[in-house]
Amino acid sequence: MSLSWLLETDNKVQRSVNGSRRNSGSSLVSSSSASSNLSHLEEDTWILWGRIVNEWEEVRKKQDKQLRDMVRKGIPHHFRAIVWQLLCNAQNMPIKDQYSELLKMTSPCEKLIRRDIARTYPEHEFFREKDSLGQEVLFNVMKAYSLVDREVGYCQGSAFIVGLLLMQMPEEEAFCVFVKLMQDYRLRELFKPTMAELGLCMYQFESMIQEHLPELHIHFQAQSFHTSMYASSWFLTIFLTNFPLPVATRIFDIFMCEGLEIVFRVGLAILQMNHAELIQLDMEGMLQHFQRVIPHQLDSGPDKVIQAAYQVKYNAKKMKKLEKEYTTIKTKEMEEQVEIKRLRTENRLLKQRIDTLEKESASLADRLIQGQVTRAQEAEENYLVKRELSTVKQHTEELSVQLEQASNAILHLQQTQQPRAKVHARYSEDSVLQLERELVQARLKEAESQCALKEMQDKILDMERRNTSLPDDTNVARLQEELIGSKLRETEALTGLKELRQQVRDLEDHWQRHLARTTGRWKDAPRKNALSELQDELMSVRLREAEAQAELRETRQRMMELETQSQIHSNQLRRAEQEGRALQDRVQTLTTQNKDLTGQLQEIKRKQAEIQCKSKEEVMAVRLREADNIAAMAELQQHISELEIQKEEGKVQGQLNHTDSRQYIRDLKDQIAELKHEVCCLKAQRSSPGQPSYDGIHIVNHYTGGSGVGEPYHSSDEDSAKGGVLAGGGLGGVGPGRIRLHPNLDDTDSDGEDDGETLRLSLPSSAPPHKSTAV
Repeated sequence: MSLSWLLETDNKVQRSVNGSRRNSGSSLVSSSSASSNLSHLEEDTWILWGRIVNEWEEVRKKQDKQLRDMVRKGIPHHFRAIVWQLLCNAQNMPIKDQYSELLKMTSPCEKLIRRDIARTYPEHEFFREKDSLGQEVLFNVMKAYSLVDREVGYCQGSAFIVGLLLMQMPEEEAFCVFVKLMQDYRLRELFKPTMAELGLCMYQFESMIQEHLPELHIHFQAQSFHTSMYASSWFLTIFLTNFPLPVATRIFDIFMCEGLEIVFRVGLAILQMNHAELIQLDMEGMLQHFQRVIPHQLDSGPDKVIQAAYQVKYNAKKMKKLEKEYTTIKTKEMEEQVEIKRLRTENRLLKQRIDTLEKESASLADRLIQGQVTRAQEAEENYLVKRELSTVKQHTEELSVQLEQASNAILHLQQTQQPRAKVHARYSEDSVLQLERELVQARLKEAESQCALKEMQDKILDMERRNTSLPDDTNVARLQEELIGSKLRETEALTGLKELRQQVRDLEDHWQRHLARTTGRWKDAPRKNALSELQDELMSVRLREAEAQAELRETRQRMMELETQSQIHSNQLRRAEQEGRALQDRVQTLTTQNKDLTGQLQEIKRKQAEIQCKSKEEVMAVRLREADNIAAMAELQQHISELEIQKEEGKVQGQLNHTDSRQYIRDLKDQIAELKHEVCCLKAQRSSPGQPSYDGIHIVNHYTGGSGVGEPYHSSDEDSAKGGVLAGGGLGGVGPGRIRLHPNLDDTDSDGEDDGETLRLSLPSSAPPHKSTAV
């Protein structure tokens, strides 16, 4: 019954192979010629494998060890497809029904898959030709899996495994088996972008080499011949790219049954078989040996290497322990990588911050230089303004002195003008004219000072506009606080720098101790193992971290210094602004004082104008009163003369009645002659240039003689008051040098009865011709 089942299975396999090549191109080339030459032993093997396949579940549970032995001896070619599916439990997978739908979809890895298809089994006839059936079904399976597992997507080594599966079974079944291998045989972890499982395998394999082949391990380390340089393809492709295809297929049979353990065993067996040759080669020679010599060593068959592989001691517990150690190391490395990444990010951010601070520092330096230039210009302008202010101040003081002198002069004039208005009217007019000229000069000087003040105000406004961009004013306490803060920051930076230096020294000591510990190993082996390399890298990373922190602290120190310098410059600018404001306040004070002085000057000018008007009015009133007095005096003198004439006529008439008329007539003629002579003399004196006059009115003439020659007579209210006696009936108090009319004239010819009634004309005693005429 088992034999019939075996034949039926063989027919199914043949139909599957033919159908897959006709429909999907995924089956191996027909092996009818090989089946016709089967020996009797092979027939027994076929019968045994037929029974195993027929009773798979029972054999798997009860005879697992015998099954493993059978698989190690090799699975017959016609049974590989079904046995591989049974070993990985890939029958009746739900994902098989989705395969056709996946082929209709588009994968982002299609270009990569197309590029690597021609590199997969380039010498095998099933995949040799471009766009052949084998390349097409290989593309379909790889594309379908890249859509199922998007995290893994496509990896180049996986195509060799899929190609081997397609040599044994149709593409749908190959797809299901490949999915199972990726999920249950650690291949998915191997083909992830991080390839973390491959690193674990390298670590475990290197530990096995160190345990079983210590001399070869030391030689590898001495030549820097890392495990990944020759063994990574063993784990990724299960020896499919390194060994002949029949040998790799036998190893793949055992891999389907036992997993990656066979890869470790075969790899170590290969190294044991080539131990003597490898230990004498350098790195390039070992690479050539692995690529060219070792594959040809297995041309005779896989039995020798498989038998040697199972003589290798493989401890599963120790492999688990190595896995935990590797996980711990990788965890630490990941933490260190995270920390390094963080430090790099911080370093990058700090560099950006430093660049920004340098730009800001350059900008502040430019602003500082510009501020210093502006301050120098403002200092020069302030010096010019101060000099102009001093000039204006001096000029203002001179004007104030002049105004004070003018005020004193006006007050003096006001005090002296009332008693001297009548006597010195002409001098008052000259003083007024002089004051007017001084007033004009004062106004001119005031206009000049106002122009200078306006220019100064324009300059001050310009300085205020320039100073608007400067920072606000601050006080001494704030400056002290800023200085203390800068000193504290400097102290903190110095402390941090000392700590960093101490940390760097500690790391260097640690590094030296580490070198001292590893010196003994280096004497025996010039190169370190992977763990020592990791430790060295970790130590280097820590040293770089310490250097980065030291650079960071130095950068912060520099930032603090720049901030301190910026604050100092800002304070200097604030102090400059304060000085400018003080100058501005001084200018405003001087402007206010100048305005006050201008107002006082205008008030003085107004009062002076009022005084001038009053003085002119008083002078005119005095002149009018003098003219009225002169007219009244002339009328009174004429009336007095008429009255005296009438009186004298009456007296003459009475004397004629008592005396001799002839003698009297002679006397009269003599007196008339004398009077005519005097009149002629007076006319002569009147026509002389030294004769005084007052407004064209000639009052009296006087005789010149002695010290009073040529002195003019000035009429005033006092003289009119003294001469008021003329109206009272006497002219005796008029003064020397005038003609007097005495009512009491002494006459020798009179009877004496009329002493107070005679009219006598006499000249003053100072006149040279002193005569007296009585009528």
